[in-house]
Amino acid sequence: MTSSTIFIIIIAILIFDYLLERYLDYLNSTRWSDVLPKELQGIYDAEKYKKQQNYTKTKHRFSLLVSSLSFALMLIILFLGGFGWLDGFVRQYTVNPIFMALLYFGILGIAADIFSTPFSVYSTFVIEEKFGFNKTTPKTFIFDKIKGWFLSAIIGGGLFSLIIWIFESTGIYFWLYAWFVVSVFSIFMAMFYSNLIVPLFNKQTPLEDGELRNAIQTFSEKVGFKLKNIYVIDGSKRSNKANAYFTGLGMKKRIVLYDTLIKNHSIDELVAVLAHEIGHYKKRHTLLGVFLSIFQTGLMLFILSLFIAKGSELSEILSGALQAQASFHIGILVFGLLYSPLSLILGLIMNIISRKNEYAADHFAGKNFSAKALIEALKKLSVNNLSNLTPHPVYVFFHYSHPPLLERLKALG
Repeated sequence: MTSSTIFIIIIAILIFDYLLERYLDYLNSTRWSDVLPKELQGIYDAEKYKKQQNYTKTKHRFSLLVSSLSFALMLIILFLGGFGWLDGFVRQYTVNPIFMALLYFGILGIAADIFSTPFSVYSTFVIEEKFGFNKTTPKTFIFDKIKGWFLSAIIGGGLFSLIIWIFESTGIYFWLYAWFVVSVFSIFMAMFYSNLIVPLFNKQTPLEDGELRNAIQTFSEKVGFKLKNIYVIDGSKRSNKANAYFTGLGMKKRIVLYDTLIKNHSIDELVAVLAHEIGHYKKRHTLLGVFLSIFQTGLMLFILSLFIAKGSELSEILSGALQAQASFHIGILVFGLLYSPLSLILGLIMNIISRKNEYAADHFAGKNFSAKALIEALKKLSVNNLSNLTPHPVYVFFHYSHPPLLERLKALG
């Protein structure tokens, strides 16, 4: 196999990905209607449904524009040899593999951010504002950007440097050592993300004593779930959309409620939502997710090790496809472009498992607390977030980690 063949394969993968997404979007669009479907009567009213459809169409058109421009830009860069040119530019300033990789991906990251920021601004301050969701101020938006850059540089750059050092020091067993390091980091972040990272962006406060906390603790004790850490997060700082999530492992586990969720739901509905989250933990879905993530990381690193093996013919061919010299950073870039088909398959498997787990957590909440309260909570969440309740089944298969609302309501009876 030659470098030109690899280049053709990369282009073919990019085209396939783009066309697949456009076809899935088209299938979804066949479900659009200004007339309230029978199955949604009692969930959406006619006016709210028209607003939801308009929101869906607006986001679809914007997504089509952004993805098409991104696709075109990627093709232009590839055909003009932009990635190879940048490799040559970086080598003018350093030949240290760690500094080269950091500089290379740092420049790519800055360029990508410059490209994406105007679209992010439009999405937040025009589309989300138009439909009554946005609460983000320009100041918050700017500081979020700065904090994101800082975290990427410190945490991302630090971990990336360590992985390159491992590669330079260990040779063919690189992927095993890197797998261990990344796995330890992933487990650490799963346990402490809410303590270390979230406070940089949002304020979390313990849920105050009262009827809601008492109801949550009563249910937790009933199902044998030790829970001390119940927090409220100021989600309304950025959006009117509501959510709740479970985070952490062992003694560090905590449940976080958005203030917008508390504002719009009754106590029974809130306990039902938390019962669903507790169901994930009781049924070991959280632990399964960690193990699956670690397995995926190991598989990815093993395949990556084949792409970047020092002095290998494959490494030279792959680098040649981007008109660049063989190196760790170029190997990662080519790997990322060629990994897409396997990533798609793994994503489908993960989504299938995730949807199955969502049904199981719903069942747990319905059985141990109240199916009726969970149904009402899910309906409110969907309507308040203007969720699309009639997605095409094929689109669901490819992209949904949660079952569509109507399927969840049907399963809950």
